[in-house]
Amino acid sequence: MINLRQHIPQYIVALFLLIMFATARTINLSVSGLISDSLVRLGMNGVLTLAMLPMLHAGAGLNFGMSFGIVAGLLGMSLAVNFRQIGLPGFCCALLFSIAFALVLGFFYSLLLNRVKGREEIAGIFSGFSFIFLMNFFWAVAPFTNAAMLWPIGGQGARPTVNLEPYFGKIVNNFLLIQLGDFQLPLGLIVSFLLLCLLVYIIFQSRLGLAIIATGESEQFAQLSGVNVKKMRTYAIILSTVLAAVGICFYAQGYGFLELYDAPLLMAFPAASAILLGGYTRRGASIFQVITGTFLFQALYVFTGPIANTLLAPQVSELLRMIISNGVILYSLLYEGRQKNLAAK
Repeated sequence: MINLRQHIPQYIVALFLLIMFATARTINLSVSGLISDSLVRLGMNGVLTLAMLPMLHAGAGLNFGMSFGIVAGLLGMSLAVNFRQIGLPGFCCALLFSIAFALVLGFFYSLLLNRVKGREEIAGIFSGFSFIFLMNFFWAVAPFTNAAMLWPIGGQGARPTVNLEPYFGKIVNNFLLIQLGDFQLPLGLIVSFLLLCLLVYIIFQSRLGLAIIATGESEQFAQLSGVNVKKMRTYAIILSTVLAAVGICFYAQGYGFLELYDAPLLMAFPAASAILLGGYTRRGASIFQVITGTFLFQALYVFTGPIANTLLAPQVSELLRMIISNGVILYSLLYEGRQKNLAAK
């Protein structure tokens, strides 16, 4: 039997999007253009939402410490730009660098979370914030040699924004791009995202993936079945970190520039909102929830912007997005807490 109360956030956002759709047609905005922008943002942001899945399966909660993976991705792309790698080979090189850094950072991140079992989400928030500020010192003295990455005065330290257009900016977005009037279908970007979803699905259908899921469902049962719980949690956290590193690569190439220093500070929260909006509960998470939640959240982002700019003040669209984003997280936490209390009674 379907629990309607559990899906209240999805109903609210879907209704809000229908209103936005009707409003866009009324004020003669290009609806097909807005839908194509939503698909682009689905591909760009979907992998970051997908990075939430392994830790959720392992029972480690939402990955609010995604900053470790994001910084690994930024480091990988920075190295690729520093070595002047261009085109699709350059982007693949950035991915390889990013994955290598993510494996190392993910391992250390897993050591931290395994020591604070039961408090992973709050530990992830504070450790992620601290790591971002720590990395600010690195960016300020980074020994890059590509002048395009450095401050023009002094010639030392990375700039806050690094242009990717001469290297591999929009390389995936423009691959197999289909143009139909105002509507653009970023086929290469969407297919790449779906292939990563398929890869994660295959991993969690394997023996290793099933052991991670068993760990998340019941550690006692997993231990009785011969599963090394600590090792499975470590694998899940590392996989989540690697996906976050790959996700920021897709995200940054889509915009055509890197944002360093404090820019990735809050990037875990939209990803968490998206998977919660997709219908995630403690009872399980799925690829379908990742795709659905990301599309709803990003469509909300795309539609409210131009409509608010036309009818209201430009700042209102950002306020609406923040209210809905944080409201979804708050509702999900309150709903989950209520379910736990009822189960305890």
